[in-house]
Amino acid sequence: MPRRFAIQTEKNPLAGQDSKPSLWQKSSRFSLTRPLANRALDPAAPVTSATRNYPFPQTPLDPGVVQWTGEQFLIGGRRVCRVLCYDWQASNWSEELTRLHEEECGAHHPIDLASRWLAVRTLRRWNAQPEPVVLDVGCSSGYLIEELRVALPGALILGADYLPELLERVALRLRGVPILQFDLRRCPLPDESLDAVTCLNVLEHIDDDTLALRQIHRVLRPGGIAHVEVPAGPHLYDIYDEHLMHHRRYRLADLKERARAAGFEVLEATHLGWFAYPVFTFVKRRNRALLSLPAGRKKEIIAHQIRRTGRSLPLDIVLRIETALGQWLNFPIGIRCIAVLRKPRQGMLAPAP
Repeated sequence: MPRRFAIQTEKNPLAGQDSKPSLWQKSSRFSLTRPLANRALDPAAPVTSATRNYPFPQTPLDPGVVQWTGEQFLIGGRRVCRVLCYDWQASNWSEELTRLHEEECGAHHPIDLASRWLAVRTLRRWNAQPEPVVLDVGCSSGYLIEELRVALPGALILGADYLPELLERVALRLRGVPILQFDLRRCPLPDESLDAVTCLNVLEHIDDDTLALRQIHRVLRPGGIAHVEVPAGPHLYDIYDEHLMHHRRYRLADLKERARAAGFEVLEATHLGWFAYPVFTFVKRRNRALLSLPAGRKKEIIAHQIRRTGRSLPLDIVLRIETALGQWLNFPIGIRCIAVLRKPRQGMLAPAP
């Protein structure tokens, strides 16, 4: 069971000005993080030893030793680029889906705020390294990267996703963050080169999710931590999942089984969205009846639902209460499954989740 944390009040330094702030952007009665200087977001901040020494692999299309200068990659001592690209094939995500989320809720949807908050809490709890190397795989628009940089100011944070155009925009906005493009099933990073991986709502887009988990296990150092989140409830697959190109939704037991098959210990296993689950289930079951509608009509319905829930004060409140209680409780059902995993090392014993 998770240990207790001090509860204190703070303001979120990442609160945006482009939309109405939720309770997550206002004073945080249930915050577990301390107020931190925002120097981690300064592109002129000193390059840590973890950054200088990280062995970025060569790219297949542009061979040459790769170095990170603090703002961009230097390849072969000559060419510079903002994003290291390793491969490109068809993906179960698209620029259109990114725009849908950006336009309808941006960075401030309550469920996404709660997801990122829990990921940060996991790394603050379980990471023991003063300068950890952390990969946010499936970084999308980079919102979690921003929060990790504030919470772990000594860390090297890497961002990775699959769409080069999206990553170019992220690299321009998040100066000082190494951004990589690759397929997680063929992760190019060296063995045992990371201390932690965050993987929020990624595995459902990958056909061979067990292979993806094995890749995460491979690149983690012994004792390294992975925070994994996926959509819950196979029986609730609906037009939203279809439009977002999900291969599946998950049972928590199945996620734990796949993680153990990949070689992980399961430190924590719970759900997010327990209080909202009855309403969520009602909507999802109603949406299942709409699977035969034309694609354009389904997109309109999905956009409306994202917009409506993104502005929901009751959802905002119940998720804050739930994440506070989640310090001591595991929730048996919910909207999303969450597992905190560890790559074992000799002599380490995992608590029963």
